[in-house]
Amino acid sequence: MWSGPRNISTAMMRSWGNRADTYVCDEPLYAHYLAATGLPHPGREEVIARHETDPCKVAAWLTGPVPGDRRIFFQKHMSHHLLAGMDRTWLALLTHAFLIRNPAEMLTSLIKVTPRISLADTGLPQQVELVAWLESRLGRTPPILDARDVLENPRTILQSLCAKVGVRFDEAMLHWPPGPRATDGVWAKHWYAAVEKSRGFEPYRPKVEPVPDEYRPLLLASRELYDVLYAKRLSPP
Repeated sequence: MWSGPRNISTAMMRSWGNRADTYVCDEPLYAHYLAATGLPHPGREEVIARHETDPCKVAAWLTGPVPGDRRIFFQKHMSHHLLAGMDRTWLALLTHAFLIRNPAEMLTSLIKVTPRISLADTGLPQQVELVAWLESRLGRTPPILDARDVLENPRTILQSLCAKVGVRFDEAMLHWPPGPRATDGVWAKHWYAAVEKSRGFEPYRPKVEPVPDEYRPLLLASRELYDVLYAKRLSPP
């Protein structure tokens, strides 16, 4: 599942990780992304030291046997971690889904953590690119979930997602025990405080905080890409 930053991607990982038949992994390309870009994210050196930085080795693991002898391998990816120039042939071996969020809500959260951001940092250009590639290859649109739809209709949207990717829906996906997970990245201590307290998908609450004027051009560009994806999303009945 390809998400952008400041989305409900970790809650979605918790959802899939609560299935007995599923193994989950947390942003497996993050260490390579940090090593290649030099960005000063929280815990950068520890992430690089503790996680694999060779994208070829990561790809081999992601397309190999499912860890833990599980039937399903849920991979939580940030779409901006798929850097230009990286080999992408391995993507053809996976089943893909996408998670998006209203840019006005995403940006107000993201700029508090990484104030110097570009359109690429939102993950939206990469998501649009990947969706178009999959559409040309498969002849259909892969599942696209909007965060608000998930929070407002978790059962309905997850049932639709499971049907689209060919697995049965499991009630365990709706609730999970609080706390950290061994499968969380070492960056969890910097980002996952709220998720570690959660027991399920939190109800949707609109954000009224405005995007600062200096980010208005970025908001408009993000909105244009988001709208392309939103029009193709799995919508609730």
